[in-house]
Amino acid sequence: MSYVNPTEFVVKMIDAGTAKIFMSTHDILIRAFMAGAILALSAAFAVTITVQTGEPLAGAILFPVGFCLLYLMGFDLLTGVFTLAPLALIDKRKGVTAAGVLRNWWLVFIGNFAGAFMVAAMMAIIFTFGFSEPPNEVGQKIGHIGEGRTLGYAAHGAAGMLTLFIRAVLCNWMVSTGVVAAMMSTSVSGKVIGMWMPIMLFFYMGFEHSIVNMFLFPSGLMLGGKFSMMDYFIWNEIPTVVGNLVGGLTFVGLTLYSTHGRKRAEPPQQGNGLIDVAGVPAE
Repeated sequence: MSYVNPTEFVVKMIDAGTAKIFMSTHDILIRAFMAGAILALSAAFAVTITVQTGEPLAGAILFPVGFCLLYLMGFDLLTGVFTLAPLALIDKRKGVTAAGVLRNWWLVFIGNFAGAFMVAAMMAIIFTFGFSEPPNEVGQKIGHIGEGRTLGYAAHGAAGMLTLFIRAVLCNWMVSTGVVAAMMSTSVSGKVIGMWMPIMLFFYMGFEHSIVNMFLFPSGLMLGGKFSMMDYFIWNEIPTVVGNLVGGLTFVGLTLYSTHGRKRAEPPQQGNGLIDVAGVPAE
């Protein structure tokens, strides 16, 4: 059977988080750079499809191709390490410290931003023929996305900031579910199917993903978007990063660990012989 039950894949989550914390700076930066670049290309792909077809669902259905590819190649997104790395600390893995978790997060952020920014510059060149003419239709769309998701939030003040934060929480609830879903199967097809569904959901719903935004907003500024870099950081990137952390760790990492991770070392309960959905004796 290719299905991995929750008690087993939670151990995989903790193991993965531990490995990421002890990874060398060189490896973290390369893997994060490639993850940011691939996800940025996928975002450009999805926006292009949406503009050319006039159907946002078409873009959302195909956007997960980038996420699946980067995961299968072992690259790292900030949204994923937000969920996995703290579990190694909570599980008291040997040598894991809070400083090690923060180091991993910071290096992944830098790598993701560098990769996404590189693709943002490349796509801006493509959309404007090397900045020799106004951006094409797709480039204009990206510029408008940047305006709506910075100044649009700012126009609503505190309510806008709350909306942005909640969208970021919901985003990484789904994205981290996709990361974990890939651990539920030992087959490539099973991993891809598991990842595809929640990633498609987050993109179509317009939730805020910090790494996707590392592409959309710098690219939008290069393409004539009417907002500033400060608007981007204050009214999108920083609140999105915080919301992504809360969503992934709270609704995925901690919930799975609290109900499946802590119980993996406990002896089976002798009771009525019923079996629960995870395949262990019911309590």
